[in-house]
Amino acid sequence: MSETPDPEVVELASKVFDLARTGDAAALAAYVDAGVPANLTNDRGDTLVMLAAYHGHAAAVAALLERGADADRANDRGQTPLAGAVFKGEDAVVRALLAGGANPESGAPSALDTARMFGKTELLELFTTR
Repeated sequence: MSETPDPEVVELASKVFDLARTGDAAALAAYVDAGVPANLTNDRGDTLVMLAAYHGHAAAVAALLERGADADRANDRGQTPLAGAVFKGEDAVVRALLAGGANPESGAPSALDTARMFGKTELLELFTTR
């Protein structure tokens, strides 16, 4: 039997996901420091890092990774934050994820595959010279 989620917890989670989408690095850091899981996921398996990365917020990505978030955690579709950042052309986010330990070969398609698909030669060079 599934438990009905506490409306206050749902509201807090929604607020934290919105902070990731808007890139409020300081507020995200404060919430994670106060106990919100760094790898919190939504109903599609998107982590806070995935949302921040997809929306182009390198500082928020870095703040989450510094607090233990998994740089390679794939969502329910097998997509990683790094592949999403490559797809969106967010080079600063790509660099923040790589600095945080992201693996360009993780996920399906991987960031490496995504860079190949879109002819992003500078990223291919970056991924293969690590």
